[in-house]
Amino acid sequence: MKHSLKRQFAIIFILLMAGTILLCWFINTTFLEKFYVEKRQQVLFNAYERINAASSNGDIRSDEFDIELQKICGKYNINMVVIDADSETIKSSNNDTELLTRQLLDKFFGNKNRKQNILIEEENYMIEITTDFRTQTEYMEMWGILDNGNLFLFRIPIEGIRDSVSIANQFLAYGGIIAALIGAIVIIYVSNRVTKPILELTDISKRMTNLDFEVKYSGNSKNEVALLGEHMNQLSEKLESTISELKTANIELQKDIEQKNRIDEMRREFISNVSHELKTPIALIQGYAEGLKEGINDDSESRDFYCEVIMDEANKMNVMVKNIMTLSQLESGNDAVMMERFNLTDLIRNTIQSVAILLKQNEITVDLQEMSEPVYVWADEFKIEEVFRNYVSNAINHCTEEKSVKIKMVQKDNKVRISVFNTGDPIPEQSLPHLWEKFYKVDKARTREYGGSGVGLSIVKAIMDSINQEYGVINYKDGVEFWFELDTK
Repeated sequence: MKHSLKRQFAIIFILLMAGTILLCWFINTTFLEKFYVEKRQQVLFNAYERINAASSNGDIRSDEFDIELQKICGKYNINMVVIDADSETIKSSNNDTELLTRQLLDKFFGNKNRKQNILIEEENYMIEITTDFRTQTEYMEMWGILDNGNLFLFRIPIEGIRDSVSIANQFLAYGGIIAALIGAIVIIYVSNRVTKPILELTDISKRMTNLDFEVKYSGNSKNEVALLGEHMNQLSEKLESTISELKTANIELQKDIEQKNRIDEMRREFISNVSHELKTPIALIQGYAEGLKEGINDDSESRDFYCEVIMDEANKMNVMVKNIMTLSQLESGNDAVMMERFNLTDLIRNTIQSVAILLKQNEITVDLQEMSEPVYVWADEFKIEEVFRNYVSNAINHCTEEKSVKIKMVQKDNKVRISVFNTGDPIPEQSLPHLWEKFYKVDKARTREYGGSGVGLSIVKAIMDSINQEYGVINYKDGVEFWFELDTK
């Protein structure tokens, strides 16, 4: 691969390592000799302080000082000589004492114009770089007068420093080449280890583009690449699940297309049912209106009766039309759901208070169970009020025997169930599956008696379906309970 991540990774780190080695070599070549010189200056100064102290307290001729002096001179390759005012040697580090003595005296009493490179010049001593005129060898020398008046000379060959620097640089060069080779091998190995899972992820992604979701990343490390692999496994599972859902949805869509014909049939049935429901009140209104016009009964009591029948049937038609329009809006999705958080307890109490007259007229007692504390739910408050009002109206119209209505709320997890129970005859089992159908009536005569249209429970169904909540009905020996559920969180 031309732009292989492994190759780029290896080249970058090899160049970085090589550059580091070259930089170290350059620093050594440029600054190491100067660093050595500065360190040897400090060595000469320390030797001067030690000999000056020994001269002052008389220890310079002791065996202990001789041993210490030999250690210092041997360690740092120092040649030294100390003479008194009579040019007698007091202390020397080698057998070439005469030569060092002449050079020391020459510095004090010889040619003052000699070539020299002074590094440090103080009152009692001087440090300088000089060249031996015989061997043309450079030395770092420190010479001067001790506190007791003796003269001294310390000498360190500069060529030794340069030779040490050269050896150090050569060793660094050889070591750098070996380190670069070993590092290159290690980097190539490491880059293989690092890029191998990335290449595996690349292959997985390529197979995923071909909708192959069987392959999974199997790395067991804990780094970012392993985390990416885990996420790709999750993505693969999610894509597979989504494609499965899409295929399922496609099948459902085909079913929906097939169902379209059934919907058309239901629409025709709906129009037929509406026509049937409206036919009776229209016929009654027409008949009683013709009776009034023809003056069948001239007394005021009969006319009032005819008018009341006409008004009652017109009101039933009005309620039916409103319910049908509400149901139509809900089923078509034109009536938007407004989710909000509200107090369900207040809604129930307010609704019961609004139908108090009907309850009193029908001599029905209402038992509000567990309604002392506020219960907050998420739903469309207006629509939930309509659901609850339909349940209560249904309970009032079908309440018999003890004439008791019980309303309760039961909370479980993040849900609350609201149930409305009324005493009376249970609903026939064969009618239970059809209760939520439009215009379905269990007892048509009784429904006609209180003006029901068979649309109320269909409205309940449409509302609860629009907010994706459960609802239902339960038969008991002494009555019927309708319920629905809402989210509390």
